[in-house]
Amino acid sequence: SSVQDEAVDKSNFKKCNQIAFYRRQKLLRPGKSLYRVLLDSVTLSDENVKFQIIHEENKVLLQVEIYEIEGNIFRLKIDEAFPLRPRYKVPDVLIKEPTTQRLLISHKEAGILVLSSVNEDYKLRVTANPFQVELQSKGETVMSVNSNGLLYFEHLQPPPSDRKPTAQNEEAASDSSKEKQEDLGLWQEKFGSFLDIKAHGPTSVGMDFSLHEYDHVYGIPQHTETLLLKNTSDGDAYRLYNLDIFGHKIHDKIGIYGSVPLLLAHKPNRTSGIFWMNSSETLVDISTKAIAEHTPSRSAAETAKQRAVPLTDVRWMSESGIIDVFLLMGPTAFDIFKQFAQLTGTQALPPLFSLGYHQCRWNYEDEQDVKAVDAGFDAHDIPYDVMWLDIEHTDGKRYFTWDKKKFQNPRKMQEHLRKKKRKLVVIIDPHIKVDPSYILYAQAKEKGYFVKDRNGQDFEGICWPGSSCYPDFTNPDVRKWYADQFAFKTYKGSTNILFVWNDMNEPSVFKGAELTMQKDAVHYNNWEHREVHNLYGFYQQMATAEGLIRRSSGKERPFVLTRSFFAGSQKYGAVWTGDNTAEWSYLKISIPMLLTINMAGISFCGADVGGFIGDPEPELLVRWYQAGAYQPFFRGHSNMESKRREPWLFGEKNTQIIRRAITERYVLLPYLYTLFYRAHTAAEPVMRSLWIEFPGKMETFDVENEYMLGNALLVHPVTEKEAKTVTVLFPGSEEVWYDFRKFKRMEDAGTVKISVTLENIPVFQRGGTVIPLKTSAGKSTEWMIDISYELHVALDAEACAIGDLYVDDGHSFQYLHKKQFLYRKFTFHKNILSSSCIDESGRYHTTCAVERVIILGFGKQPTFVTASAKDGKKKEVVFTYDTKTSALTLENLALSVDADWEICI
Repeated sequence: SSVQDEAVDKSNFKKCNQIAFYRRQKLLRPGKSLYRVLLDSVTLSDENVKFQIIHEENKVLLQVEIYEIEGNIFRLKIDEAFPLRPRYKVPDVLIKEPTTQRLLISHKEAGILVLSSVNEDYKLRVTANPFQVELQSKGETVMSVNSNGLLYFEHLQPPPSDRKPTAQNEEAASDSSKEKQEDLGLWQEKFGSFLDIKAHGPTSVGMDFSLHEYDHVYGIPQHTETLLLKNTSDGDAYRLYNLDIFGHKIHDKIGIYGSVPLLLAHKPNRTSGIFWMNSSETLVDISTKAIAEHTPSRSAAETAKQRAVPLTDVRWMSESGIIDVFLLMGPTAFDIFKQFAQLTGTQALPPLFSLGYHQCRWNYEDEQDVKAVDAGFDAHDIPYDVMWLDIEHTDGKRYFTWDKKKFQNPRKMQEHLRKKKRKLVVIIDPHIKVDPSYILYAQAKEKGYFVKDRNGQDFEGICWPGSSCYPDFTNPDVRKWYADQFAFKTYKGSTNILFVWNDMNEPSVFKGAELTMQKDAVHYNNWEHREVHNLYGFYQQMATAEGLIRRSSGKERPFVLTRSFFAGSQKYGAVWTGDNTAEWSYLKISIPMLLTINMAGISFCGADVGGFIGDPEPELLVRWYQAGAYQPFFRGHSNMESKRREPWLFGEKNTQIIRRAITERYVLLPYLYTLFYRAHTAAEPVMRSLWIEFPGKMETFDVENEYMLGNALLVHPVTEKEAKTVTVLFPGSEEVWYDFRKFKRMEDAGTVKISVTLENIPVFQRGGTVIPLKTSAGKSTEWMIDISYELHVALDAEACAIGDLYVDDGHSFQYLHKKQFLYRKFTFHKNILSSSCIDESGRYHTTCAVERVIILGFGKQPTFVTASAKDGKKKEVVFTYDTKTSALTLENLALSVDADWEICI
């Protein structure tokens, strides 16, 4: 596996100071900006406020546009006023052109321009010289722009002329200045043996933002790093540049497979966000410091007593494009998630099967192997939904084909899985083998659909099939053609239970610079690869999802897993954290990694259970299954060199524990599916950092070893070998917490030592919530459609609780087009549990009933309990009360899920 060994070598990848535009931008130090506003250029329209700024030395004019977008969002765009040619502006990421609100000019004199939002809550104070913008909410400054003077904008220039050198030019070309030129990498840049030729010269942009009174910042996935973003030192910025880094190391700011340029800042009374919409390579510097509070007219004695307040400076630096930044004003974290979704879309609603367990490996050998593994799950009574095939299932790594010996009858194999109510996922990577007899290659070649090199030839790179070309997914015609390849008649051997995995789509190019495509490759409309790099995987997943929808004539929801992603990828499916390693430290870091991806709008994410590279010891594998069962995307996966690790290969005891973890997942699916509906409709992340649920509790701000699943479950995976205890933080002194499995109320608040065994990991239900579950698991999600429900009603300190349940057919778009769904609310108040409808527009018939209700924290044994449908008569209910745990169990209820009813206690 020389290819992989090559990939591990760190010298393949750049350190920040090997990146020319970073070196150039870092020459600009914090200080007074050289940009000044030309106040007589200010124009106001319904859409925006425009003005020009000029650089005092090079005299280049930039056009600034400020927009207010409904819902507390401000947009700041800076482009050249008169560019030599248009600069790249990111298309397709915003779901629509945002609706703007008119800004008012409330003050313009003495070098200050004040813009007010219509509702008067926000003011933008623009200082003319030096140019800077302060964003104020009700008089307090939340954020300021260019206050450190780091606005940086390299304007397009004609290439250095080839005219005969004059004496003056001779002088300029002396060795030392030539070296300096090269060091700045203006027109070309070397890295190892690679030469990047910049046809348009230097086009880097950057800007600084100061976040006032904030010292906790989060976001900008994807990095193998802590939840809380760290201060960066020189040469160690957070990098956003999608790369295939096999066995990436932990606590590294290098960018890995995906990038979402969204940063969140949080303090107890407010959350703010910065969405830097740029798809070229981007670096982010962060610096938090305490500064003396600025208060005018203090006496000396008062000044001595003044408090230090935190300030976080964030500097964004991108290789190209324009400055197009959205300032999300919250004020709560949930508002930020809605604002970001209003711009880039919400999480696609996954088909229910995809929330089940997925079994993958590189590779399941052949049809017999697939059948045997499938049978193994049944023989060991472990639920699972999806069997996965990696690259070896194809004919010589030609995607959309099958290996003729190993997979002679793929349709029959799928029919076998279909009878078991299971699905198949196959891998479809973007690279296409150079082979004129391969129809996909021949078509793309003939239509001119491949990315070109700088000389106008099809770009060729090495990947799994050997020499390969790369479809230009930035071209809408290419995406349409690619989507058409998924049609059942075109993709021979595919059926409607086949779904797709897009891997290697950074894109990965073996032997390429940093194992990716060279930046001077050329895309649709003549844009260089450097402009669009971080969008490549986003576009492949978009085209794939579109293809799966189209093959069903728009009826069925797609499932597409992608490795590479950008802002907005949530609209197209799921992502995973890539090639992790079977070590405890990778299990541990997967939690903050997934929390960060969730914060960036992508709820449907997971990490390879067990670790992709290497062989986990059985205890690690068990702990990973237990963690993965309570995370959004749940897939076991392993590398070609890893030993087989189907869940039953580690002895009866471990099989039993893994079976229990997977079964718990299946029983919890009604809750999880409801959370995904909330993510889809209200942009609420499925997996949440504690601070999101407890924004005022400082002690939660840096917690990354436990998390909330929705608002009701607190999950604390065990990530230490041979752990006997874990330390759990129960946030909020006024909160009540219950053991999710034993129903017992937790006596202590705050930080508590909890003893653990290998049997399971600590999970707690929050008082005040109702969790819907199934009463038992089935062989797969489809076997469970008619299994009845139970509700776990956990009472808060006021003896109240509330929760919801979303139900639809689990696979089609009928919930959207025909409003075929149920969205129900359960409320416990004054000893009455009632079921009511949240969304009257939805209709869906199900024969499923609520069979059992368990009320946690019920003070005393009741004398009798009755249940009644809204129009029906009361009937008595069988109940048991456990005095040890104060749990009241109501049985044999047979209350319809789609009707209103109440239970009186």
